[in-house]
Amino acid sequence: MEIIQVVGLGFIVTILALILKEQKPLFAFLLSTVTGIFIFLFLIGKISAVIQVLEQLAAHSNINLVFLKTILKIIGIAYIAEFGSQIVRDAGQESIASKIELAGKVIIMVMAIPIITVIVETVVKLLPA
Repeated sequence: MEIIQVVGLGFIVTILALILKEQKPLFAFLLSTVTGIFIFLFLIGKISAVIQVLEQLAAHSNINLVFLKTILKIIGIAYIAEFGSQIVRDAGQESIASKIELAGKVIIMVMAIPIITVIVETVVKLLPA
């Protein structure tokens, strides 16, 4: 039922932002941004619980925690880049939003290199000489 609260908050803030946008566009943007941050902070507890479960599963499966942590960081970067680009896009700065998304993709690619390396090395070991 928490999603109903989040969606309800979103609807209320959207209506307020639309009303404020005519009179005070800056306040409308700030209201939208603060609401987005509030929703994000609300979700951090849930994200933390998922991370703990994944770490426990990795420990029981004898998966190297370095790989799990790297994947979780990659997911975090994707979410943060998306969140940031949406806020900037809401402010009407499409060009900057695109650059934030590009930066997120490049950082993800750099962080994925160790995992890709291990996968390629494993495949090469499996191939007959």
